[in-house]
Amino acid sequence: MPLARRSAAPHTTRTTRSTARPSLKTRLLGGRRAKRAPATTTTTTTTTRTTRTSGAHRGHATAAPVHHQKRHATMGDKVSGMMMKLRGSLTHKPGLKAAGTRRMHGTDGRNARRVY
Repeated sequence: MPLARRSAAPHTTRTTRSTARPSLKTRLLGGRRAKRAPATTTTTTTTTRTTRTSGAHRGHATAAPVHHQKRHATMGDKVSGMMMKLRGSLTHKPGLKAAGTRRMHGTDGRNARRVY
């Protein structure tokens, strides 16, 4: 028994986007911004309250800022750090972005082990 041939044309589907492709600015900035809510009027009431503090917190000195050992960042370090920072921004990886900033500023800890 011979096989019957199909005479129907192949089925093709066409997909269209309902919205345009996001612009470069939208992709760089994330495009995750919340839409503004409609303007509403709010009434706030403030009351004053007297608080008493004990003398336990007196006499504490504030800690001195931590000194970060910096090295002289070369031009290559600055470019490399900028690319790392951009890559971290685009891929939403804050650690990579921070590492790029540290490399640009020379505080990434390279050449830190010196034997004198």
